[in-house]
Amino acid sequence: MVFVALILSKLVSKLLKLTESVALTSVNVSGQTPRPGALSLAHHGVIFFDEMPEFKRDVLEALREPLETKQVNIARVKQQVSYPCNSLLIGALNPSPSGYFADDPRCKETPDQILRYQRKLSGPILDRIDLHLQLPAVDLAELAKPQQSISETSQTVRARVAAARARQQTRQGCLNSQLSAQQCQDLPIAQADRDFLASALTKLGLSARSYHKVLRIAQTLADMNAAEQISRGHLAEALGYRNLDQLGGSQ
Repeated sequence: MVFVALILSKLVSKLLKLTESVALTSVNVSGQTPRPGALSLAHHGVIFFDEMPEFKRDVLEALREPLETKQVNIARVKQQVSYPCNSLLIGALNPSPSGYFADDPRCKETPDQILRYQRKLSGPILDRIDLHLQLPAVDLAELAKPQQSISETSQTVRARVAAARARQQTRQGCLNSQLSAQQCQDLPIAQADRDFLASALTKLGLSARSYHKVLRIAQTLADMNAAEQISRGHLAEALGYRNLDQLGGSQ
């Protein structure tokens, strides 16, 4: 299912539940102007793909241009229409078709079957997603234990995020996610750390697009730590969020 949450002020004002064959870019209406699809309905909001590999390939591949340009461009015989789609895309997928990790006895798939499932997400789509996070399995026995005190509350983290966003706006007049390629090149990084990043990108086989994403993420990590300059540690952590790039299927 796809869930589209439109965010107004601090509240989720609308939630749309759509099927795996949802029209992401537009809805055809006979004799009328095309209507905005799910991506544009999520403009300035959040669009969430649950079990992302289960979506039809053409639906997923339709994300390529919108994720890059933040626009949906529709060409018809008699007209061309553009819709904005600057939304936050979140996708979730299981480690295997059965939902279990490969080392779990309940997982019955072969390594090849698991790889084919994961590769339903193409390389170009994964390349356009900023953060890749792999979450470990949760032990039910651990969940049953009394919760230990945590170092940071949600309120504390929220305050740090707000401070980081304010720092970005003051420094460059926009958020790090909106930095251009040239602005990424001008970020304060020691030359030795730039060399480290270039070497890591070559070894990992990452694209130029991933290079700029790593820089934006590293700058955000620096801002979250109130650091004046991107460190090698920030770069290394940002590179760790590109761990699904090698899984991507055919171009």
